[in-house]
Amino acid sequence: MIDVLNHAREHGYAIPAVNCTMSPVINACLEAAKKANAPMIVQFSNGGGHFMAGKGLDNKDQQAAVRGCVAGALMVRELADAYGVPVILHTDHCAKNLLPWFDGLLEANEKYFAQHGEPLFSSHMLDLSEEPIEENLEICKEYLTRMKKINCFLEMEIGITGGEEDGVDNSDVAPEDLYSKPEEIYQVYEALQPIAPDFYSIAAAFGNVHGVYSPGNVKLTPKILKNAQAYVKDKTGSASDKPIYFVFHGGSGSSPEEIAEAVSYGVIKMNIDTDTQWSFWEGTRAYEAKNHAYLQGQIGNPEGEQKPNKKYYDPRAWVRASEQATVDRLLGAYKDLGAIGACAK
Repeated sequence: MIDVLNHAREHGYAIPAVNCTMSPVINACLEAAKKANAPMIVQFSNGGGHFMAGKGLDNKDQQAAVRGCVAGALMVRELADAYGVPVILHTDHCAKNLLPWFDGLLEANEKYFAQHGEPLFSSHMLDLSEEPIEENLEICKEYLTRMKKINCFLEMEIGITGGEEDGVDNSDVAPEDLYSKPEEIYQVYEALQPIAPDFYSIAAAFGNVHGVYSPGNVKLTPKILKNAQAYVKDKTGSASDKPIYFVFHGGSGSSPEEIAEAVSYGVIKMNIDTDTQWSFWEGTRAYEAKNHAYLQGQIGNPEGEQKPNKKYYDPRAWVRASEQATVDRLLGAYKDLGAIGACAK
């Protein structure tokens, strides 16, 4: 995984990270990666994990969310080789109240590591950005110490990503909290670097917002990342101009120019959720519009009152349309991230 992240940083591209809630979304991710000949990050949120397990399951003690994420990860591991591209397995935002979910995931990783010599997941995210920075860093240090023993990478968040995602609503956050300071990012470096050198990434806030909004409503400032890289380089004497792995949250709806600028400052991962939710729906909507007359009953269509419609309402037909629409959207993301053909670079 580190080789893949370094390859992205050295060749000036970033990897899309897609929140997956069901197997067809996973399929679309893997298909898009194969077509783009580029790495893919398949990730699961807490809610996505519960949905993977089945909403009919009680999520007491976060067990359904843990099981759903594990099931999704095992599916990806079984299929990834067939698609012939590097795939990173990750989980998304884990706030303080969801730490039992994180603990359950780490237990699954430790069990898998004991059997296979590697963790089940490549990495996990802790999002303690709503806590005081001192508490955020102390908890991250504790978990990174545990994760490093099984070669599991940590993503952490400093500053707050606005908007709403997976039940977490930061729509009313103070504007100044949407922009991380170089000094804060260096604090993260100082706290985590001694524990696991270059084995963590930072989701810094530079005005990014979950969701998609009309142009002009989101004030992205990617130069925050550039300034932070320069600050850390100056403080540490690093030989690299990009000593920090940065992650771009709230990437849906961003302009290609903003994405390219962020990537140029060391972003190696961009989260995509809202846009792929829409593309999945758009595929189904377009399929229904095209085949409306064949979807009004099991029998009877414009070709005859006794003509069957099974091949039209078969879930494999309309779900496939959603997969294809999502593949198309992800190929657009690969282009914006400069990642088309990355595996050939």
